[in-house]
Amino acid sequence: MSSPAEIKTHVRQHYGKAALQVVQGGGSSCCGGGSCDPISADLYGAGEIAGLPEQALLVSLGCGNPTALATLNPGDVVLDLGSGGGIDVLLSARRVGPAGKVYGLDMTDEMLALARANAAKAGANNVEFLKGDIEQIPLPDASVDVIISNCVINLSADKPRVLREAFRVLRPGGRFAVSDVVIRGPVPAELRRSMELWVGCIAGALEEQEFLNLLSAVGFRDASIEPTRIYRVEDAKAFLEDAGLDVAAIAPEVDGRVMGAFVRATKPGEGR
Repeated sequence: MSSPAEIKTHVRQHYGKAALQVVQGGGSSCCGGGSCDPISADLYGAGEIAGLPEQALLVSLGCGNPTALATLNPGDVVLDLGSGGGIDVLLSARRVGPAGKVYGLDMTDEMLALARANAAKAGANNVEFLKGDIEQIPLPDASVDVIISNCVINLSADKPRVLREAFRVLRPGGRFAVSDVVIRGPVPAELRRSMELWVGCIAGALEEQEFLNLLSAVGFRDASIEPTRIYRVEDAKAFLEDAGLDVAAIAPEVDGRVMGAFVRATKPGEGR
């Protein structure tokens, strides 16, 4: 496997290119290689996305809809880790209202520029996009009520550090509520070695119990993982073939073991 620095560079380049593709009129982009995979398809209902800028939708590369499952209250301060083109920031901003605030954190200049343009088009005055790494969040301790993320934590090469930072910036009683790709059981080494599948949200995914253990080790309580989609090999056949894998050979070891999931946990203490 490549070094953490190489992984970060590759991820940054990939998602920067995805943002430019949308800005330059190249259509939508997908979470991965040449084929649109089932991970990023059909995540938002028509009623939710009504009125959002088209470019926020075209560059939506997540694996779930954390804003639909997270408990967001008027006045909450929310942080979206790896906010991309800003779709989940804008959806959250509607729910927390003018008394609340939503931060979007991303390391990619092209995505940040696109997200800020989308926020301006949407007239969202209660949002702010920050440049930085999810392993080193540029916010003070105990400054947010809810952390969301959409298929981003799996991209980090230092997930324990991401979770420690999430715990740090949450207020007592704060909620961790993210969508991510999670693995159930062992998967072939070819998946873990593939950089394209890492960028495509599969190779870097945590195993289910490992994710729960990491959350507990950081200090979170009441951690849970709720499957939202179970991916079948047939659904991702073209995607896997584009990555150079022998689908027939790996099918028995992969089918049904990759899932989109909603991961919840709480920071101990009493909320506001």
